[in-house]
Amino acid sequence: MSSLETRPDEVRCGGRTPAEHAVTVLTPRDVPLGGPRAMRVRRTLPSRERTMVGAWCFVDHYGPDEVAETGGMVVPPHPHTALQTVSWLFSGLIEHRDSTGVQALVRPGELNLMTAGRGVCHSEVSVAPGDGASPAPLHGAQLWVALPSVHAEVGPAFEHFAPEPVEVPGGRVSTFLGELGVGEQRIASPVTTYTPLLGAEVVLEPGARLSVEVDVDHEHGVLVDEGQVGVAGRTVDRAELACLAPGRASLELEAGDDGTRVLLLGGPPFGEQIVMWWNFIGRSHEEVVQAREEWQEEMGHRSDGRFGAVDYPGGGSLPAPELPQVRLRPRG
Repeated sequence: MSSLETRPDEVRCGGRTPAEHAVTVLTPRDVPLGGPRAMRVRRTLPSRERTMVGAWCFVDHYGPDEVAETGGMVVPPHPHTALQTVSWLFSGLIEHRDSTGVQALVRPGELNLMTAGRGVCHSEVSVAPGDGASPAPLHGAQLWVALPSVHAEVGPAFEHFAPEPVEVPGGRVSTFLGELGVGEQRIASPVTTYTPLLGAEVVLEPGARLSVEVDVDHEHGVLVDEGQVGVAGRTVDRAELACLAPGRASLELEAGDDGTRVLLLGGPPFGEQIVMWWNFIGRSHEEVVQAREEWQEEMGHRSDGRFGAVDYPGGGSLPAPELPQVRLRPRG
């Protein structure tokens, strides 16, 4: 997914969470994905209070959106650098096309992961099932993962993975990135990541409690999709993101009276200086400026360019917004 803000803020990312802020609950801000009828998303990362959880640097939560009435998601070809996009749906259907030649459907409960590396472009559009049925409400999350500098220039790639949900007392767990310990079970994903990561969907029945084993050196985020959940003594409401500092070998989740569904994210503190602006991640002002200039020249029409081209039937690509009148500075 693209950030469609016409005046995106500079985001300086990196650094470790202070110990005195061991648990932080972030409230989302409402962001439109383009024009007056555009679908709106709830964004918790990046925020003023927190920019990253491990390498996770962007969290959009959206829906349920009645696609037949609103038009759903329509994001023309746009670029990315030095990150991976993680697409996860609870309902609905999205068609993904990218400049590696991939044309794939994003389906509920199945991971689509695109690695941008040096540069890639892609489009994302809500579609209806092929059986003539009306489109289901679009409901899901779009997340980005920053690539470490040693892997920032890898070639673009795409992976798909359909994790098998594992039944646990009072619920189920689907681990789509990394590895998670639940009781005597270790649930792992084979998908390629460039830093240690955790990504899992956890569904709990009303009042159920679940304890999961996590890496003590990782920080974690709990994004609430439905209901309410207790996390480390804090009550977290729908669409909020609870962020937890390193130092926990286990994490207990307690569902509210209506049950809950959450995404559990994790990874070691990123520990590098990066700057994120629009759809680009760089290590310097010059890197971001260069990426923007090359995209403006190519705009998804040069298959031999840095970002490549997408066979997109809906028209033109997204132009990059104007850069701010200040120098972009990394921090961390």
